Amino acid sequence: MNGAESLVRSLSTGGVEVCFANPGTSEMQFVDALDRTRLMRCVLGLFEGVVSGAADGYARMAGKPAMTLLHLAPGLANAGANLHNAKKARSPMLNIVGNHALRHLRYDAPLTADVPATAAVFSDWVRTAQAADSIARDAIEGLAVATSHPGRIATLIAPADIGWDEGGVIARPIPPHGPRPLDPQVIRHAVAALGSGALILCGGTVLEDPASTRLLAGIAKRTGAQLMAPGSNRRIERGAGRAVIPRVPYPIDMAIERLAPFRRAILIEAQPPVAFFAYPERPSLLLPEACEVIQLAEFDQDGRAAVRALADAVGARPARMTDAPRPEKPQAGPLEDLALSAAIASALPEGAIIIDESLTSANEMERLSSGAPPHSWLSITGGAIGIGPPLSTGAAVACPDRPVVVLQADGSAMYTIQALWTQARESLNVTTIVFANKSYDLLKQELFKVGANPGPDALNMLDLRRPELDFVALARGMGVPGQRVDCAAELHRVLSAAIHEPGPFVIEAIL
Repeated sequence: MNGAESLVRSLSTGGVEVCFANPGTSEMQFVDALDRTRLMRCVLGLFEGVVSGAADGYARMAGKPAMTLLHLAPGLANAGANLHNAKKARSPMLNIVGNHALRHLRYDAPLTADVPATAAVFSDWVRTAQAADSIARDAIEGLAVATSHPGRIATLIAPADIGWDEGGVIARPIPPHGPRPLDPQVIRHAVAALGSGALILCGGTVLEDPASTRLLAGIAKRTGAQLMAPGSNRRIERGAGRAVIPRVPYPIDMAIERLAPFRRAILIEAQPPVAFFAYPERPSLLLPEACEVIQLAEFDQDGRAAVRALADAVGARPARMTDAPRPEKPQAGPLEDLALSAAIASALPEGAIIIDESLTSANEMERLSSGAPPHSWLSITGGAIGIGPPLSTGAAVACPDRPVVVLQADGSAMYTIQALWTQARESLNVTTIVFANKSYDLLKQELFKVGANPGPDALNMLDLRRPELDFVALARGMGVPGQRVDCAAELHRVLSAAIHEPGPFVIEAIL
């Protein structure tokens, strides 16, 4: 048994079931080991950013890491944007990055680069394998880091000769670290801070657990505190029967206004709200300066236990939910924001997984879908655009019995459009709605926020016309059927049909 086979067999024993891959020459021994053992499902991405984004989506829905297989420093760098998103999401992920054979590194071959330094930017743990008899143990240690609460990015660099050399040894699984204990004194402080003028800002694993969010709603009802979630979250369980927790708005002025009344903020697996960017004459931190911040549970602590501790202290019970009415399907008409949002929200079936990279479109979708059947909502977490197509791919691999609906900005889609090919290859039930406003509209808004008075050259750099993109043709070229719509009633009809058909589908919504 060589080193590559020992790694694959050990990771399989440790619970890894899927490998998202874009391999090169230095990874051929791992490709061979995956084929010979047949212990993992192998999913090919045509770009490394698809691989890393798909592994993120898989982790968010499966609750465990996939293995990625990447090619040297350039391949790892290509994966970097969505590794950044995954790190901000605290998604568990184990990257295997091939490198030149140890004896070959000193000759500075064309693909030689500093792989550990490249990996360090996007990883919580980095190691380079040194021998065939220890590479599996290295991988298992990385897996334990990745699966420790709340989830981390581990990267193992695998020199080619370590993979092909004989002498591989199977490594036993290592239990991951659980959450760090809560501080009883901080719990008492948080309990005393509850009441009118208090904010409970909760994120992370709390939002993934409907029982915890219902209990939070009960705490708010009993104490008069208000609930909010961060603007970006790796996963929220929403819909009928579940608590409605509003998110901190993205626009800085809206966020400052929404947070202005609070004098005390209790944070549970969340950090103090911060503006996405700095703006002239605007603060970076969004809570009022006089607001007292109490960090009840850090990201590496048990937020769900913190919620239970608050509830026990104030005698709160899970709230009974009064569901918002589900929106009716819209009448025929243009895809203005309200009609666009209603067309999508009214078509959602139970168990849908929503991938949100809408950016500036379907702004009413979150509000209107609060009474839709229970569903999962995954956001872009690190701000690196191009997450929607690959994130949906991984989510569909993790949950093959659940339909995935992507709310996708058109400019962002072009970063990782290759994910459609993988969706077709794997027959994944992903319906992608591309909001075709034919511009980087979010950047236009940001341009004005910094006080610019843009002329034609500036606006031209944010325009996607000349030539216009044809997403139906692009999808068809990768084996995915699609349809262009410009009517709200037609969007509802096409989306409703596509969700219930097997395989991927693209809807280009002309705004």
